[in-house]
Amino acid sequence: MTDPDNTDGYVPTTTHAEWGAGNPRLLITSDDERFHHEIIHDLTRIGSSPDSDLHLAGTDAHHATIAHDERDEYVLTLHGEGEMNAGSDPADETSDRTETLRTGARFTAGPWSLVFVRDEFADHGRPYGGREGGELSDQPSQPARPDYTSPVDDEPRPLEAPQD
Repeated sequence: MTDPDNTDGYVPTTTHAEWGAGNPRLLITSDDERFHHEIIHDLTRIGSSPDSDLHLAGTDAHHATIAHDERDEYVLTLHGEGEMNAGSDPADETSDRTETLRTGARFTAGPWSLVFVRDEFADHGRPYGGREGGELSDQPSQPARPDYTSPVDDEPRPLEAPQD
């Protein structure tokens, strides 16, 4: 966002954008392949099954899912074996694990490494350009998230009252 009165140019703002904004995608690599996958569905199925949205050879039939939830977050559930940011121990066949994905979140599925990317303005992470001065410094508050569950699609979704 550029403020014409600000000669410095970019002015960081909140991380609340329109529903699904920010071009959410996965960067996918193996030893000999590299490609990306746009996340365009509210539920993305990852695995070796023919009905997977993202078909990856060498993975379980239903290895993982990414759900776009009511808060406009993308949540990974790892059903098969693999590593993820939320825990250092690999998931196994007996436990599903979940993680809210932020830009740079990495997980594995079989021989594949997957990294979630969403443009910063929509990533719901650190508002106003990120942390200033370390963990203990005061940060500007941002308003609560918009009501993404508004039943009328062609009306703007209003911001809620700011939180203290």
